[in-house]
Amino acid sequence: MRILLVEDEEKVSRFVARGLKAERYAVDVAADGTSGLDHVRAYSYDLIILDLNLPGMSGTDLLKYIRKSHQHVPVLILTARDNISDKVQNFEEGADDYLTKPFSFAELLVRVKALLRRGPVTNSTTLRVAELELDRVVHKVKRGDKNIDLTSKEFSLLEYLMINTGRVLSRTMIVEHVWDQSFEGLTNIVDVYVRQLRKKIDEGHERKLFRTVRGVGYSITEDGA
Repeated sequence: MRILLVEDEEKVSRFVARGLKAERYAVDVAADGTSGLDHVRAYSYDLIILDLNLPGMSGTDLLKYIRKSHQHVPVLILTARDNISDKVQNFEEGADDYLTKPFSFAELLVRVKALLRRGPVTNSTTLRVAELELDRVVHKVKRGDKNIDLTSKEFSLLEYLMINTGRVLSRTMIVEHVWDQSFEGLTNIVDVYVRQLRKKIDEGHERKLFRTVRGVGYSITEDGA
């Protein structure tokens, strides 16, 4: 799962990002509100951790944008502002949780896991494309009546493609969402993993769900090609 951290304090940002990556989450970091907005516009996230006192664009303004354009992504406010009026305002604007600094990483992680477990506001824990079904809670995939065994990376890649059903995703977008930044530039790894997924999911079926757009990337649709 991929998390966006919007935090301008470098020490806090480094501490949180390192801890989340150790828990095997993919993490993007934005150091100001404007950069955070760019990330939200460009990528899909499973969770956003958002500071309020940000240069460029306030956290509350960014939250308002997120709720207008990405209604279902959980947002956790992480801020030094602990007065009731700030909490009330941001909950009213659509925040899902509110944690004040200073904080322990253990508590942050518990809240992150709770929000990810709860998932999107739609409570859609199962993704479906044609007869392909992915259960995000128990990490199971099946096509029709056949269970499909996937590695954790294969599962994450398939989940990302199914969340964006019908949308062509570039190799760079996939690498940035599914893999850590250490894989930057190794976009050929995407071809390898898509080939593995195709073999496990499309092989033996007349209807092919995976689609390759030459020079662009990959997508999954009900009538791939």
